[in-house]
Amino acid sequence: MSDNNVVAPALSELLTHHSEKWRGFSADILPLPVMEMDFPIAQPIKDVLLEMVSHSDLGYLGSVPELAEGFAQFCSNRWGWQIDKSQLRIAADVGVGVVETLRVFTNPGDRILINSPVYQNFYSWIKETRLETIDVPFDYVGSTSDDHNAWSLDLTAVEKAYASGIKVHLLCSPHNPLGRVYSKDELNCFADLAKKYDVLVISDEIHSPLVYKSKDFIPFLALSDNAREVGVTVTSASKGWNIAGLKSAIIISQDEAINEKLKLMPPAVHFRSSILGAFASAAAFSSGETWLDSVIAHLDQNRRMIKDLLSAKLPSVKYHLPQSSYVAWLDLSELNLGENPAQTLIERGKVAFNPGHIYGAQSSQFVRMNFATSPTIITEAIDRIVKSL
Repeated sequence: MSDNNVVAPALSELLTHHSEKWRGFSADILPLPVMEMDFPIAQPIKDVLLEMVSHSDLGYLGSVPELAEGFAQFCSNRWGWQIDKSQLRIAADVGVGVVETLRVFTNPGDRILINSPVYQNFYSWIKETRLETIDVPFDYVGSTSDDHNAWSLDLTAVEKAYASGIKVHLLCSPHNPLGRVYSKDELNCFADLAKKYDVLVISDEIHSPLVYKSKDFIPFLALSDNAREVGVTVTSASKGWNIAGLKSAIIISQDEAINEKLKLMPPAVHFRSSILGAFASAAAFSSGETWLDSVIAHLDQNRRMIKDLLSAKLPSVKYHLPQSSYVAWLDLSELNLGENPAQTLIERGKVAFNPGHIYGAQSSQFVRMNFATSPTIITEAIDRIVKSL
């Protein structure tokens, strides 16, 4: 295998892995919930890790200008976004980055806007910082075509939430679990409303490297002057290059006033990160695009394969092609699998997905399927759903 043709290994090899995905269930259960890929890591990442380990270079994390340089290069190449490298900070992961940013900009009891169904840890981050959740959920509009959003957001309701006195809008962009990429008009709406109502937009852009060619991703801070005045982006190479366990993320601002506020974060936010993660991330951003493009090509085939398999074997399951990342958001409501379809599928089919209710109460009949794996495993997963009926 080369970085030009990244291939997922067989299930027998994957079962030897030590991560939560492969240790969280018994060996007879096919695990497709945890957001990590089954693909081997990129060669530039492997090279830097092997070099550092071979030289016992495993000390505390210090200055890493290579990460700012690599990220700036990637942003310029991918999106034409010229970042201010002096306003880049390192955190252990995106969750830490969001929580520490919230601690600087909010007080317990302040209100924060989310748009459900949304990544389950948004709720735990909000609980940790003792904020009050305001939710303007997505509405399902029912399309399954490539070029039309299956989920819409009521921007009038969003403005009402902003006007009610929220302090922060926590944005999942691209969206997890919907696989949805926000339009330029939607992002401009958030930026302009945030400017008008004095709201901070924190944009979690961890899935941004994994956007398919049919859709353009716009980094929030690359959008407009208003966006830069009201925004903080938290992101990482962890999802794009499959290195979540190395624990390294980035906090970025593009406004001096926000930058000054972020300086109030404790120095430990940086030092609690991983030296291996920081240098692996630098290698990913600077030298990992060949690998990334190969993986996206495989993921593109996989997302379409799921649509074909469902059409042939489970036509009552509703599924729209995600515009980004590697999760399929499956509506199983017509399969009559009970109050918790994910648990039923574990018990009957020996296949594990994320249960929809953890992303929002309205999504109890959905499951989230990780398809960053081989076509063989994807086919087996769909077959196990069929066997559960």
